[in-house]
Amino acid sequence: MSHKTSPVIVSSSHLVSSSCPQLSEFEYGLTMMNNAFLRWMQHCSQAAGVTELSSLDIQVVHNVAHRDRAKKLADICFSLNLEDSHNVAYSLRKLVKLAMITSTKKGKETFYKPSEQGWQFCERYKAVREQCLIDSLKDLNLTEQQLSEMASALRVLSGFYDQSSRSAASL
Repeated sequence: MSHKTSPVIVSSSHLVSSSCPQLSEFEYGLTMMNNAFLRWMQHCSQAAGVTELSSLDIQVVHNVAHRDRAKKLADICFSLNLEDSHNVAYSLRKLVKLAMITSTKKGKETFYKPSEQGWQFCERYKAVREQCLIDSLKDLNLTEQQLSEMASALRVLSGFYDQSSRSAASL
């Protein structure tokens, strides 16, 4: 009795490596997940009443609100693993202009905190997230431990991709 293996599901068959075709399958799943997550953030923001934010803006406002501590640009970029500080700086200026965050100069550094309007947005976003995402997640029957393990694996893989990126940049 022969055992047939299923073909891997990929978006770019020309990139499939014979030594690890599953990596291409993983990358396709990651691409789909990333695009769905970015779309989700924007729809959640719109349902929470704020329509003019990009997915980066949404990540930035939530990061600024994280732990209720003022943060500077470098902290936000580091925390979100973003190299392009110009895009984050643009997002911060946009959020200040929309009165969702405030900025305070301390010496040469600018620190950002959520405004009352920013906090209200975060609370509405959380409520939409609870209603639409958390309730649906229960249908997957994933345990908290399984979700935590997936998150850990993604963080480990981000380090793998960061190191590979540095290697590619040095070629």
